[in-house]
Amino acid sequence: QVKLVESGGGVVQSGGSLKLICEVFGSTTGLSGRGWYRQAPGKQRELVAIIASGDNIRYGDFVKGRFTISRDDVNKNFYLQMNALEPDDTGVYSCNVDARTGKGWGTWSNYWGQGIQVTVAA
Repeated sequence: QVKLVESGGGVVQSGGSLKLICEVFGSTTGLSGRGWYRQAPGKQRELVAIIASGDNIRYGDFVKGRFTISRDDVNKNFYLQMNALEPDDTGVYSCNVDARTGKGWGTWSNYWGQGIQVTVAA
């Protein structure tokens, strides 16, 4: 069983910074598509940042150089450093990953964390 747990959210003033952490628990033999998504009240979930296959990194258009996604291959965690936060960045941030489990070729499945609140006060 694979479980993702986010931490690092909270309340910050406009212009401030937060670093989100996604911890990946469980026995995996491969990870891909490490991503962060967010959902603001009344809006659809949107991509914030993703480390795709081949380590290709993509950001949502709204990021504009303010956020950085990174990973740690030793402990399987991945991170989202958010700087210059704005009130429009308020929402529930969730991490997502494709993980391979099992023996031999294994099985790839997609997993979500429970989400964590980020609130940016004006």
